[in-house]
Amino acid sequence: MFGRPQVLVIGGGASGVLMAAHLLRRADVQIEVTLLERTGQPGRGIAYDTDDPDHLLNTRVAQMSAFPDAPADFERWLQTGGRRVSGADFVDRGTYGRYLESLLAPWRRGPDARRLTSVQAECLRLSETAEGVSATLDDGRVLRADCAILATGHAVPAAPPRPLRGAWDFTPPDDPMATVAIIGTGLSMVDHVATLLRGGHRGPIYCLSRRGLLPQEHAATPSSPCFPPQIPLGAPVSQTLHWLRGLVRLAEAQGGSWRDAVDAIRPRVAQIWQSWPQAERARFLRHAASWWEVHRHRMPPASAERIFRATASGQLRILRGSFVAAQEQPDRRIVLAIAPRRGDSPDRLVADHVIDCRGIRRDPARHAAPVIRDLLARGAARLDPLGLGLDTTPAARVIDTQGAVSARVFAIGPAARGALWEITAVPDIREQTSALAQTCCAQPETTLAAGE
Repeated sequence: MFGRPQVLVIGGGASGVLMAAHLLRRADVQIEVTLLERTGQPGRGIAYDTDDPDHLLNTRVAQMSAFPDAPADFERWLQTGGRRVSGADFVDRGTYGRYLESLLAPWRRGPDARRLTSVQAECLRLSETAEGVSATLDDGRVLRADCAILATGHAVPAAPPRPLRGAWDFTPPDDPMATVAIIGTGLSMVDHVATLLRGGHRGPIYCLSRRGLLPQEHAATPSSPCFPPQIPLGAPVSQTLHWLRGLVRLAEAQGGSWRDAVDAIRPRVAQIWQSWPQAERARFLRHAASWWEVHRHRMPPASAERIFRATASGQLRILRGSFVAAQEQPDRRIVLAIAPRRGDSPDRLVADHVIDCRGIRRDPARHAAPVIRDLLARGAARLDPLGLGLDTTPAARVIDTQGAVSARVFAIGPAARGALWEITAVPDIREQTSALAQTCCAQPETTLAAGE
């Protein structure tokens, strides 16, 4: 061990910044943090690296504080900066990225500046040693610490094969009358439609997904219904959904809506997920995950109004079917092959500009950060049985291919969805990082250098 406990946080997006902030703000143990990130802009991961004012958070200001014990922190930060907002408002994601970056400001100057070191590089390899962990960077440097926390975010391909464009490529088509096709109908699609319309795009926009489901709209409810605490933990997915529908009926009877029921169980989603055996988890992913996500991850009212207006005018059309392939023609138009659902969509679509917004459930073995791929290749980590991310204990410790639990390597946020499922949004990640910081700070000599 070093003089002070030293933690290496690998990844500088939302998960990494929240983890670093929670470690640094604890007064009981003076932990030193090295934050390793590639861009030089901590907090500006794929979700918050945007300056488009129409790319809105899909959660209200009141729910977006970085700290569970200071729920109004984000709102206060906005108001200190001159923004006239309330907790019920939705602000743009670029602003939230700046808020995340501001969380580290107290440790960039003054007497505590030595406790935070920011390193701009890519981690290629992470190994456990007798003394701690060793991280090899792409510039040849080797960093050492007592433990490492993997906060590498979503496993997303750098760029899809041509002629598709990636979900974070907002380059508009050359012709404002071009036909645009978007594969996927989730929140990334909502952002692309917002950018297209703000830029004056007048051509048709087709959005394709297997079920053709759109994110539901956020809406205020007239009351806050109270629900019984009993949850059918371990019950089959079908029985759990039946129970949830009963909560919806109860909410409506009390003057609320289905939103109250979904929000009421949100803090218990990880507990429900962990109570299911592997077969039930897989069943949920096959049959219910898409329905849950469109109700759980909702559109802000301004975004919903834009989508509904474009749909009503006929400019935006939702197609149900599965994307099969895309072929660029000699005239540079793109033909999409579609497996239609129940015959209600065409089996081909000709477009000029095609954007792949198929979401975040990709193959971590191929698309994750280099350090994750290396851990998997060496057997120092394994994927969870459903391939959602790294396999970890509920307390975020990484598990290797032999089933051994690491004493020094943790994984948080979207990089390790398998243990908790609902760990991709800030309200969930802040709870996880807060708990892990408490664990690390409680007994650092044993926690950072030994098992739980």
